[in-house]
Amino acid sequence: MINPEQLQTIASRLRLEKLDEETVRQLRQDYPELHFTYCLEDDIPNHEPMIQDDNFSLFMVDSREHCLCLTRNYELATGIVVAEVIHA
Repeated sequence: MINPEQLQTIASRLRLEKLDEETVRQLRQDYPELHFTYCLEDDIPNHEPMIQDDNFSLFMVDSREHCLCLTRNYELATGIVVAEVIHA
């Protein structure tokens, strides 16, 4: 389960830090109960992020059935996808 405040805290942190593998690694250490995935935003087409920023989007993941899927339900969320936005 992820709560809205936790997701906002992670987003606030990402706004202050350079988004890269090291930042996501640190998030994994700081939130060991959550699974973090790092990718580019265009890897997740046709889905609305929970939080969208100029440099990243955050999606929530449900992995309860041993198969990952995106969710908008905080109670079912077990992880976060940090999707970097690349500016052309």
